[in-house]
Amino acid sequence: MVQSAPAERSTLRSDYLTPRKGLNKMKVMLVKDVYKLGRAGDIKKVADGYGRNFLIPQGFAVLATEGALKQVQKIKAQAEIRRSSQNEELKGLSDQIKDVVLTFPAKAGDTGKLYGSITTQDIATALTEKVRFEVKRQQVDIQPIRTLGEFSAHIRLTMDLVPEVKIIVHRDGEAAEHAVEEEKAEKPKKSGGKPKEEAAAAEEAPAATAE
Repeated sequence: MVQSAPAERSTLRSDYLTPRKGLNKMKVMLVKDVYKLGRAGDIKKVADGYGRNFLIPQGFAVLATEGALKQVQKIKAQAEIRRSSQNEELKGLSDQIKDVVLTFPAKAGDTGKLYGSITTQDIATALTEKVRFEVKRQQVDIQPIRTLGEFSAHIRLTMDLVPEVKIIVHRDGEAAEHAVEEEKAEKPKKSGGKPKEEAAAAEEAPAATAE
């Protein structure tokens, strides 16, 4: 009987943590919308570290306990009201961002590879100056740009408003149009045959880890 307490703790923990391929998964209920994961009120299985170190302490989720699950409908209703208000408030900004083209002069080698990179912070700063509205680097969905050419980045305003901004990185001292021409000339060498399929797989990968 003295040994029963540890067994109970182990059973309780197993309700929320499920081993999978060497990694623990925990079941959480989102209390706020999380980009590429889900909307408030959704029940998700996420990596233990992601849940305990980010989602829960940042107030995006709680453990999916029996008590928490009773609040699902209330959380969804409140989130819908909040989401509608945000969408209405930021619709004009979203339309404005869609028309923006950001250009970055950069030093690059003969192959077009940059000596450095264009980061999400660089893009957020440039976009903020264009639209006169603060955009944070966490809202910019793109990997660091390391080559000359034309790119696009999604800007996360709300779950429903994710406008795309056009980015042109050109060689320092040359016109932006020349960088686009260089990028097009290099595409057959870089494509590997299935660029669209690979891009789609990369886009879906983060969401696929949270079932």
